[in-house]
Amino acid sequence: MMELLTSPEAWAALLTLTALEIVLGIDNVIFLSVIVSRIPPVQAKRARQIGLALALIFRIVLLTLLVWLIGLTEPVITVADVALSWRDIILIGGGLFLIAKATHEIHAEVEAREESSEPKSAANAFFWVIIQIIIIDLVFSLDSIITAIGMAQDLPIMIAAVIIACIVMYVSSGPVSTFVAEHPTTKMLALAFLVLIGVALVADGFKFHIPRAYIYFAIAFSAAVEAFNILAKRNRRKPARR
Repeated sequence: MMELLTSPEAWAALLTLTALEIVLGIDNVIFLSVIVSRIPPVQAKRARQIGLALALIFRIVLLTLLVWLIGLTEPVITVADVALSWRDIILIGGGLFLIAKATHEIHAEVEAREESSEPKSAANAFFWVIIQIIIIDLVFSLDSIITAIGMAQDLPIMIAAVIIACIVMYVSSGPVSTFVAEHPTTKMLALAFLVLIGVALVADGFKFHIPRAYIYFAIAFSAAVEAFNILAKRNRRKPARR
């Protein structure tokens, strides 16, 4: 352990891997922000805490199962001449789940149905949110940990990077969720991001890799445009100066 603390290579690996884990965690934060927006604020905060705690636990548990995880990349089935591993199957399933969930939420937003027309207990809503968070945490954890395995060789470095990234996700998830709840148009944009991310996961599962830089650029560009729209709306609401 002392050798890692005094090794420049270890610190460089930690910083690089932490940055990558934070970037990969953006997807998770977007999903959490959208999914908890449909439950009361008190429950939303608890759901975020549970979801991010589970994300951290899943990542650390998967890191301790390196041999098994690496074995997930071995082909187990062939579909249309494409050899799929368990990792591919999980990515495809998770991507389809994201696409279906985001599409359902977009439909609900467009229809703008009254909440009272579909009564649902707070306990059931909270439970369903947690189940969805668990499912998507598993998918994002797998992608994140496989990246960690490819970037570093020392388990303590990988665990430290994952813990730091989850702390950053926790700190940022609250403001992001509040912002999404206060600005309905940003929620629609976030849902579109989820569709895009889901398509990328499915494509990865079928061996068609979409560079993440393209996806993150599209997200950053769209978010910048939306930020200008929000600023323009605020300026229009201000009383004209005499």
